[in-house]
Amino acid sequence: MPKESNTTPNCSTRLTPSSFWRIKEAKALEDYKLYVKFNDDLEGFVDLSLLVNSTHAGVFAALQDLRTFESLYIECGAVTWPGYLDLAPYAMYDEIKKNGIWVLK
Repeated sequence: MPKESNTTPNCSTRLTPSSFWRIKEAKALEDYKLYVKFNDDLEGFVDLSLLVNSTHAGVFAALQDLRTFESLYIECGAVTWPGYLDLAPYAMYDEIKKNGIWVLK
């Protein structure tokens, strides 16, 4: 008889992810912008204003509500919002490393 699986979520409070592209600090700013800091101390900004206010915002239209936008948190090294919304930290890292800002459209 097979052993019962002991599954846990992908991220655990017992683990400390260390990949350089993982977010260690994030803060909501005015005009749908974010300040982010990565594990390797690279810092920069994310501008979500064009995406959030576009007619094709899709699930990100939920962020038009400022209380929702400001309720961001970091989960598994990614900027996340309630409702399973998150941003790809590795894409964010690449753009911020090149330009200091990631503008989503």
